[in-house]
Amino acid sequence: MDITADITVIGEGAADAVPDVMRLHTGVEVRRQSAAEAFAGARAAAARLAEALRGAGVAAHDLRTTELSLGPEYEAYPKVSAYRAAQGVEAVVRDLARADHVIDTVAGVGEEARLNGIAFEVSDPDAALATARDEAFRQAAAKAGQYAGLAGRPLGRVVSVSEESGAPPRPMGRTMAAEAQDSVSPGRQAVHVTVRVGYDFGD
Repeated sequence: MDITADITVIGEGAADAVPDVMRLHTGVEVRRQSAAEAFAGARAAAARLAEALRGAGVAAHDLRTTELSLGPEYEAYPKVSAYRAAQGVEAVVRDLARADHVIDTVAGVGEEARLNGIAFEVSDPDAALATARDEAFRQAAAKAGQYAGLAGRPLGRVVSVSEESGAPPRPMGRTMAAEAQDSVSPGRQAVHVTVRVGYDFGD
C-alpha cells in the first residue's frame, strides 16, 4: 500500500476483443523398423506438411519447428519393436477465414500427420486494454469517493497510480452469426486490467 495516500483503492476493468490469429499445433509421426528409416520418414513427412501449409496460405515465416524426437518402442524391454520419430510444427494463421481450410490441409497430408490443438490470440489488444483501463479507473474513483464520504471528508487529488500485472486474455465463448457455420470458432477474449490508485483527502 502507498503510505503517502490517505485512500488507496483497487479498480478492475475488462473489455472484449475478437481474436484474429490462430496458432495451429501440428506435426508428423512415423514408426519404422530402424532409427534411420524412422528419422528420414519423419523429416520427409514434415517437409510435405510444410509445403502443404504454405500452399494453404501460411507464410513461410509463420511456420516454426517445435519438436524433433527419435526413440525406440519396446515390445518387451529390452526388445525393440520399432522406432518412433516425430517433428512438431506450429503454424500461425493470420486469416481466420482460412482456418478450417488450413486444418483440412493438415489432415490431407497423410497418415503421418498429427493435429495437437489450436490457440487463438488478439494480435493488437491495445484498444481493448485502453477501454479496460478506463473502466478500472472509473471503478477506483467511485470507490475512493465512497470511502471519502464515509469518512466525512471530500475526495482530493490522485497521488499515485499503478497497474497490476494480470492474466492474459482468456476465451469468453463462441461468436455467433457467420462463424456458426465454421467448425472452428475463435470466440471472444476478455482483456483484464487492475489498477491501484491512491488519493489524498480534500481540504
